[in-house]
Amino acid sequence: MSNYYLNACGIVCALGAGHAQVGARLFAGEPGVAPTRAWTLDRELPLGRVLTELPSMGHLPPALQSRNNALVLAALAQIRPAVDAAIARHGADRVGVVIGTSTSGIGETEHAIRTYAIEGALPADFQYDRQEMGSPAVMLAHELGVAGPAYAHSSACSSSAKAMASAARLIKMGLCDAVVTGGADSLCTFTVAGFASLESVSAAPCNPMSANRHGINIGEGAALFLMTAEADDDTSVALMGWGESSDGHHMSAPDPTGAGAALAMTQALQRAGIAASEIDYINMHGTATPQNDAMESRVIAALFGTEVPVSSTKPFTGHTLGAAAAIEAALCWLVMQDDNQQGRLPPHLWDGVPDPELPRLNLVAPGAALGRPLRRVLSSSFAFGGSNAALLLGRVS
Repeated sequence: MSNYYLNACGIVCALGAGHAQVGARLFAGEPGVAPTRAWTLDRELPLGRVLTELPSMGHLPPALQSRNNALVLAALAQIRPAVDAAIARHGADRVGVVIGTSTSGIGETEHAIRTYAIEGALPADFQYDRQEMGSPAVMLAHELGVAGPAYAHSSACSSSAKAMASAARLIKMGLCDAVVTGGADSLCTFTVAGFASLESVSAAPCNPMSANRHGINIGEGAALFLMTAEADDDTSVALMGWGESSDGHHMSAPDPTGAGAALAMTQALQRAGIAASEIDYINMHGTATPQNDAMESRVIAALFGTEVPVSSTKPFTGHTLGAAAAIEAALCWLVMQDDNQQGRLPPHLWDGVPDPELPRLNLVAPGAALGRPLRRVLSSSFAFGGSNAALLLGRVS
């Protein structure tokens, strides 16, 4: 069994930017989702907007300038010293980049199309390349001056989990000594309107696991990690295992049996070499859609029982789509740090009305704690097209 270490973590989301701000709001039970008319066309919807001032992109080539890449730069700034040290140690050709995304620069293309509709011509600075899915990886490689493999995963809501698994494989194969990995997605009308057309968007704050759940709140953000084969210090968290599977069931609905989701979770346990009973906490995909919550809760009850603490953090951040797995892994990384000796857990925000058709899971109440540090946590992600992924993280010390 090999571990791959997440030696630094940068995060920006609707909760804010950086460990202190994000962690404080998470443990306080203060959601970042709020009503807005931005990106919603003709109605107000709750969205997980990033309100943090984002870095300037003026130094980048025009084709790499997008809100999505600005989110990536905001997360990178928090871990830049560790990344620069890894490049100096290993060499630029031994450092790779693997990022998950689903929107990339679509928002900039939307702006260009609106301009075309009004003026009859695209803006002079329009760059089609901004919306290419590989743009965040290309931008990071350019920004850091690295020459290792640089690419993106785009498999909807499992994208950044699969990116992190791919980063581990690059190290395992000996192609890289360090990888900057994670994910980013930015709000745009395309995704908000698209999910609304599927009747998957809630007009109220999302309500995972409730009998009254009505759908998702879309969000945006980015999370990046520096992954290596060695732990830097006690703040490192190990990616002990991961699992990936594909349902082949439906383009937008999960397999109701949960077979693919269970396979991904089981693979993560097996790769880590631990039993289900050793998991201290599960970060659910928990979208608050009727089908996802039904499938996921039944799989968790079958594999882990109903005593393990579980929560969905999407009421805090919104569903950040291609960035969701990385952002939720970052929240797990935060709760596994040494300053959480009491094992405080991410609370499950909902209306408290259980769905009688679902297993009664141990949903984390505000202020709940294990009474000891968390040792092993699992985070799951389930995507359109039946793409399933699970990440298993563990404390180094």
